[in-house]
Amino acid sequence: MGVAEIRVEELKQRLDAGENLFLLDVRDEFEFEISNIGGQLIPLAELSKRVNELDTNLKIVTVCKMGPRGAKAVQVLQKAGFTQVWNLAGGIHAWSDRVDRRVRKY
Repeated sequence: MGVAEIRVEELKQRLDAGENLFLLDVRDEFEFEISNIGGQLIPLAELSKRVNELDTNLKIVTVCKMGPRGAKAVQVLQKAGFTQVWNLAGGIHAWSDRVDRRVRKY
């Protein structure tokens, strides 16, 4: 199963339109404290143990620093039965570069 991605511009547009998307931040807690775009934090290392905290009916966008951990999180969620899951292409860095420069890069 491939990893579906969503570009930061599309995510911004869909959020601004009021679409109910669940942002799942899979970075470590210290990274989340540096900068975030408002998602719920479940670090990738904990995701497989905590997947039951999430509703399989959610439309989930995984967020990480630059994309790779988010892609791994999509795979974990797909194996757990989630079907509406996308990785944020380029992660927080792409969001900072192309949507909101106030979001700090590190």
